[in-house]
Amino acid sequence: MNLSSMLWHKRLGHISRQRLERLVRDGMLSNHDFSDFKTCVVCLKGKMTAKTRKEKIDRCGGTLDLIHIDICGPLTPTALGGYKYFITFIDDFSIYGYVELIHHKFNSLNVFKAFKAKVELQLGKSIKAVKSDKGGEYYGTYDETVWNPGPFAKFLLECGIDARYTMSGTPQ
Repeated sequence: MNLSSMLWHKRLGHISRQRLERLVRDGMLSNHDFSDFKTCVVCLKGKMTAKTRKEKIDRCGGTLDLIHIDICGPLTPTALGGYKYFITFIDDFSIYGYVELIHHKFNSLNVFKAFKAKVELQLGKSIKAVKSDKGGEYYGTYDETVWNPGPFAKFLLECGIDARYTMSGTPQ
C-alpha cells in the first residue's frame, strides 16, 4: 500500500520533506513520489506568532495611591511558629509586594497598621486607597439593608483611606 507523502508528513507529526526523504533512504518507509508534497497550512499556522492582546493596564499615578490586600490560608501544614495565614500588600504603582505571616485572620488589622506606619514613614506620603475582596476581615457584614463595617473598614474610614472592594469570584 503506497501512502502519499503528505499523509506520512501528517502522521509523523508534520516532519519536514527532508526528514521524510531520509526515512525513505534509510529504508524506514517505502519509496514515495514526493510530487504531492505541498505547503502544509497547519505547519504555516504553527510557525506564525500569536497576536497578543495589548491590554492597557491602568496603574495609579504614584506609590501608595492604591494598595492591594489579600489574605491566603489556612496553610497546611502550618508554617514554623504556628502561622496559619499570610497577608500580602502590593503597591499598584510600583508592583512592590510585602508579605507577612499571621496566626489568625483577625490579626490582619494590626499587621496593616504596622505596614501603614512603616511605608508612610519611609516614603513620606500616606496611603490613599486600599483594594481587597469582600472578606469579613476587611468588609464587615451586611444585614439585609444595613452595612455593619468591621474593625478594618472602620480604621480605613477613620484614616480617610478609600476602601475599594472587588466582586466575588473575580481574582483578576
